[in-house]
Amino acid sequence: MRQVAVLGATGSIGASTLEVIARHPERFRVAALSAHRDCATLVDLCTRFVPDVAVIADASLHDEFAAALRSRGLRTEALAGADALDDIAADTRFDTVVAAIVGAAGLASTLAAARAGKRLLLANKEAVVMSGELLVATAARNGATIIPLDSEHNAIFQCLPRDYAHNPGANGITRLILTASGGPFRGWSREQLRGVTPDQACAHPRWKMGRKISIDSATLMNKGLEVIEAQRLFGVAPEHIDVLVHPQSIVHSLVEYADGSQLAQLGSPDMRTPIANALAWPARIDAGVTRLDLVAAARLDFEAPDLIAFPCLAHAFAALRTGGAAPIMLNAANEVAVAAFLAGRIGFLDIERVISSGLQRSVNAATDTLEAIVAIDYDARRAAECDLQGFSS
Repeated sequence: MRQVAVLGATGSIGASTLEVIARHPERFRVAALSAHRDCATLVDLCTRFVPDVAVIADASLHDEFAAALRSRGLRTEALAGADALDDIAADTRFDTVVAAIVGAAGLASTLAAARAGKRLLLANKEAVVMSGELLVATAARNGATIIPLDSEHNAIFQCLPRDYAHNPGANGITRLILTASGGPFRGWSREQLRGVTPDQACAHPRWKMGRKISIDSATLMNKGLEVIEAQRLFGVAPEHIDVLVHPQSIVHSLVEYADGSQLAQLGSPDMRTPIANALAWPARIDAGVTRLDLVAAARLDFEAPDLIAFPCLAHAFAALRTGGAAPIMLNAANEVAVAAFLAGRIGFLDIERVISSGLQRSVNAATDTLEAIVAIDYDARRAAECDLQGFSS
């Protein structure tokens, strides 16, 4: 039985992961949980799953959290703070780590799981964008297995040959094609986007997601981050990665081969499918999802992304081609800008302006250690905060 640590348990990915695990108590046990600040929900989850340990990342809430666990008579150990997240990720009691902490906050624990040789189920694309080759090299060196949870990357994972990781250059792969729903504003012009509100941007037509990733989907930055993630995880050149807008969200990605074949993974737009695949791989288990009915779906549409209305995707490709610190700076500027938009400090189109400004800075720095990555990220965030002063909502 797999002993699973779910980091970011109160988010949408964490909740879906726990749903799948609950369907298969003979295969999986929730052995550790974490949340950022949602103490009440984390206590409820501990009551339901009774993990060995649970972490509230905001250390100021430790006493409240521990008292709540005691009041329910739970044996779960209460920990708090960022270091505790790293310790849980590396703890030998847990063989599987679900990395579902949103944003740069999940980087250190993701690397800790890779160093500890875990089965790492990766939902934190920002960690891959920031750490780049460091994460993949750390996993390979320590015998960790990375299985992506993003629907697009899990689709690619399913369409690749089983021996791809051991022999990536000999399988005739010519192109990875990531699909994008187009978000809530597909077909809109930049002028129409000018007055978009956070609630509008979070109203995704296909997927139920957290607010940060919903904004990224609306700007197409989410797809840009996924392009960088695909390059890191699968080792293909940037020019061999394409994006197609597919509003039905049924074809989740495709892999093209030298003989002209394109293999695609199809399924209902439900994150429980890739989660179940990653948890049980190489086996297949019931995910509890609605079965795909292609007759009911009737049609599958594809179109090129509009890089004029949604330039964030182009910025991500540019950062990937530049390499070095550029992807770290891209992610930092985006996180700062999205937070500012959600807080009503800037407008929707200002998100791209903050990112563009950040990418114009030249940084010549090593990115081969966690400390170096964190330093670049910190400086990029400070610069992005300064840029915000020039924009207004």
